[in-house]
Amino acid sequence: MTKLSVNVNKIAVIRNSRGGNLPDVVRAATDIERFGAEGITVHPRPDARHIRYDDVRALKRVLATELNVEGNPVPSFADLVCEVVPAQVTLVPDAPDAITSNAGWDTIRNRAFLRDIVARFRECGIRVSVFVDPDPAMVAGAAECGADRVELYTEAYAAQYAADRERAIAPYVAAAEEARRAGLGLNGGHDLNLDNLRYFAERIPWLDEVSIGHALISDALYYGLENTVSLYKRCLTR
Repeated sequence: MTKLSVNVNKIAVIRNSRGGNLPDVVRAATDIERFGAEGITVHPRPDARHIRYDDVRALKRVLATELNVEGNPVPSFADLVCEVVPAQVTLVPDAPDAITSNAGWDTIRNRAFLRDIVARFRECGIRVSVFVDPDPAMVAGAAECGADRVELYTEAYAAQYAADRERAIAPYVAAAEEARRAGLGLNGGHDLNLDNLRYFAERIPWLDEVSIGHALISDALYYGLENTVSLYKRCLTR
């Protein structure tokens, strides 16, 4: 079964809007684990608008499942990752002022940089995933950079799903097949939700993991957090 990693950034957004520690990000993350998620994802940005570096340290101390830390590997981020040593780091080329991740790496143009940073993280014993668009050339480039996995940026799939799901999934299947050919693990994330997740996982049955935050936390407002985690896991059950 494809693993579910829940991104808890939005919980930190609510906390930060009022100061203090309500809601408690660490408590929410451990509850999410208890409800059945196989991992927790965080994306600390330089402006600390949601997850802060100290949140990453606190989560590492208590989580029993995999911690996935994603972000642009600027020096401070890289130092944090090597300090904390999560199970996985996901490299995302987002600008400091980006509202959310909006593109994958050009793994060919950035090959030298990615090779160096991937090697640094792997020396620490951290699995490295590179965030890419659904382009077989970018997937192959990630393999050449020494990555362990790629995470396919699924925003385009989600946007096109309602109109034509076959057309929406086609480039992702091609990219996923290239990942399998290259010996890479495969993750997916961005705008996956209860409507489109099952079909994505069914069409790419060798998908290792999905990382879902905004939609899942939003659904939890209606269905409750425990029930929502179960609903998403059900979409991944084959």
